[in-house]
Amino acid sequence: MRPSRRHPLPPQAPALPLLLLLLAVAPPPPQAAAVGVNWGFAASHPLPAAQVVRDLLLPNSVARVRLSAASPDALAALAGTGVAVTVGVPNELLRPLAASRKAAAAWVHDNVTRYASGVLFEYIAVGDDPFLLNHGQQFQPFVVRAAANIQQALDDAKLSSKMKVVVPCSSDTYQNASTLPSKAYFRPDVNKTMAELLTFLANHSSPFMIELNPILSFRQKKNISLDYYLFQLMSRPLSDGRNKYDNYFDASIDAVVTALTKAGFSNMSIMVGRAGWPTDGAVNATPATAQSFMTGLVNHLARKSGTPLRPKFVPTETYLYSLLDEDQQSIVSGSYERHYGVFTFDGQAKYHVNLGQGPKALKNAVDVDYLPSKWCVLDDNKDLSNVSSSFSAACSNADCTALSPGGSCTGIGWPGNVSFAFNSYYQQHDQSGESCSFNGLV
Repeated sequence: MRPSRRHPLPPQAPALPLLLLLLAVAPPPPQAAAVGVNWGFAASHPLPAAQVVRDLLLPNSVARVRLSAASPDALAALAGTGVAVTVGVPNELLRPLAASRKAAAAWVHDNVTRYASGVLFEYIAVGDDPFLLNHGQQFQPFVVRAAANIQQALDDAKLSSKMKVVVPCSSDTYQNASTLPSKAYFRPDVNKTMAELLTFLANHSSPFMIELNPILSFRQKKNISLDYYLFQLMSRPLSDGRNKYDNYFDASIDAVVTALTKAGFSNMSIMVGRAGWPTDGAVNATPATAQSFMTGLVNHLARKSGTPLRPKFVPTETYLYSLLDEDQQSIVSGSYERHYGVFTFDGQAKYHVNLGQGPKALKNAVDVDYLPSKWCVLDDNKDLSNVSSSFSAACSNADCTALSPGGSCTGIGWPGNVSFAFNSYYQQHDQSGESCSFNGLV
């Protein structure tokens, strides 16, 4: 069903208040830190793209945006704004784009050339973490050829001087069991493809794009303090030979530098396509923790101190993750994946971070079109012998991630969690009558 443009009411609803309805190339010259923000579209009730640009990007002085896909509405809204744009190519398009130069030319025509007179394109990001370990070999064979065909299409359209082709690489593309940056290396199963990719990037002076997932790293490495991830003062920094690391970000960049060096591309530029912290769905996923990470990262980049392996050099660009919550985002990595937004799904800031506006408070979306104040809750006077199956059915088609261990609603207990699930399903389906039945339990 096509999502309605009208939004469920924000969390402060009168009933059930806890319901969150919610290479080798020449070394790059030192430069100011370029910071942007990711904008994804995996939401059941997205704000209109024009409103996102008008109310969130421009008033908050966002200079760069990375689109998860080539949304015609978003590209049209960004035309003439001067906001630099990185546009994504979804994984499902890699095979056809790799198989056909004609398909790549058509994609470039429809999603780049058509908007190039008004949109300031910087990069085309081919794939969405195609080397992610969870994907196996599903996308890997098609990545480099798809990127090459997109590059050829840009050349043919005389646009290659205005933008570059990059490939987002998840942080598990390299391995580092010891946590020491000096021990990092690209996974053996991607070595051949990575050599081809790095050669392609080097030939076109394109940077290596790394995607960082600090909360996942924190959850996997139990012996490392949360302070290390939040840019807090460390009494005992991580020692790696002569080098000292007091934060996850620098260690991650130098792990990439090490992996690139071992692959023969020691001077390749690096850009960070994703770095953020979620606000719900897991232990330590809160607005306060997210603010600590995001503010620490932005301030760290502004100092331009670089890393032990690359002093005074910062990533060419760093894209904060993310602009808005996405309630249809995959939760393969964790329930927190739907709660990365600096803003809620309806464009209300969850915490303060400098997106470009400096110390001023973030501007929120205004005149949001909400659904009526109606709710779908469990009637606990009914026969509840089959309530578990109805609960599971609701959560399989709605967003119940706030009920996950450590989530903001994990403590509401029974029957509140059932009402949460029923109401989430009801709101996601635009409050239709048939979406609030659940076998007569409401």
